[in-house]
Amino acid sequence: MSVDAPDLPDDLLDRLVRVLAPVGVPVAVEPLTGGLFGTTWRVRLADARDVVVKVTSTDPRRLLTYEHDTARAEALVLRLGADHPDLLLPRLLHLDTSGDVLDGDVLVTAFVEGTLAEQADLAGPDDPRAARYSSDLGRCLARLHRVQGPAFGPVHAVHVRGGDDDPPARRLHGATWPEAFGAMVGAALDDGVRWGVALPAADVRDALARHHDALAHVRRPVLAHADLRPGNVLVEPASGAVVALLDPERAVWAEPLYDLVATDQDGVHDVPTGVLAGYAAQAGAAPDLDRPDAQARLWLYRLLFGLLLHVEPEPRGYEGPEADAFRHRTHTQITTSLSSLADL
Repeated sequence: MSVDAPDLPDDLLDRLVRVLAPVGVPVAVEPLTGGLFGTTWRVRLADARDVVVKVTSTDPRRLLTYEHDTARAEALVLRLGADHPDLLLPRLLHLDTSGDVLDGDVLVTAFVEGTLAEQADLAGPDDPRAARYSSDLGRCLARLHRVQGPAFGPVHAVHVRGGDDDPPARRLHGATWPEAFGAMVGAALDDGVRWGVALPAADVRDALARHHDALAHVRRPVLAHADLRPGNVLVEPASGAVVALLDPERAVWAEPLYDLVATDQDGVHDVPTGVLAGYAAQAGAAPDLDRPDAQARLWLYRLLFGLLLHVEPEPRGYEGPEADAFRHRTHTQITTSLSSLADL
């Protein structure tokens, strides 16, 4: 059977056919846009199903510490989604981490029809579609946060429970949130050293120590997607209704506030009121963001995302004016977060 894939080299097409053998027979392949970390294709199978094939790099020269094992992490979360259909996660069909067929880890999921929120032209707060999107996003977060985990830290690290002899990415877990979050911050600082990116490590560690008790308020690890920016949310474009949450490979057993910050990773803005209203409508109440301990944690999470994003351009090879603007924005995020934490 021939495959309609005019833009794919024959050798890559052959490997895609081989890796999809446990799922079905491809008849058409097209690239998908929107992902920042992996390479993705939409594939039509001979039985008329559409699936998504995502290949993520396993080359340590391109990865930050927390980016290891992302395909396994995503598979773990999608399996949870199979037991909780209201989480709106795509259905996992196949995982191949052998590296025998394609250069990287391969994840195959069911295709979900929709438009990425960042491409849906949701004009602003006066657009009813934008209001629906914000409310639905809050409801989705509240449903995610009903799922409780066994410990704190990135999902795959928690379930692997790596020891001292394992790669650093598998040691970012803890019985308490201060322990796990401290390990995550420490890994970000180590990545800065590894990639030659200057970070205010002493100030970061001081802020972490001074606000330990604020982190210790968190006692219950819940499922945080940790990357629900508009590029990872599918919507019905006519209404703004959320239809699927994509790419949970960075998921963390954390707390609700961590996920609220993660919807705006490269910013220091307040959580949108529409998101909080949707959260409250689903859960009965939204997290109280005004308590001093909550304010401290919000700024600690903004600080961590600032550190991660500030280092990211080096392994990714970002260059040019846009990369310079990105670095300036993340540097500002780090300094603003530290300043705000010093004032608390």
